[in-house]
Amino acid sequence: MGIGNQANYAAAKAGLIGMARSISRELSKAGVTANVVAPGYIDTEMTRALDERIQAGALDFIPAKRVGTAEEVAGAVSFLASEDASYIAGAVIPVDGGMGMGH
Repeated sequence: MGIGNQANYAAAKAGLIGMARSISRELSKAGVTANVVAPGYIDTEMTRALDERIQAGALDFIPAKRVGTAEEVAGAVSFLASEDASYIAGAVIPVDGGMGMGH
């Protein structure tokens, strides 16, 4: 999801996705997989420091109509690190309340 004045951020995210896919293609046969967790608007010190209008406006873009938690992101990471996710490779897992649907 591109945001104005954030080309550097978007490029870094795209690089992580490409790296995870390359790692998975190269190393999956050895049992090594890599995936990307893509958090959306999460309640952190950084987001709490944003202007209140920006915070309120963010909810307009989130179908869940709430801010996510660090624990929800950690849950996705924990799952991907578990044996239950051993057949998931090169995936992008959004933890964003639906904010990035269709991308």
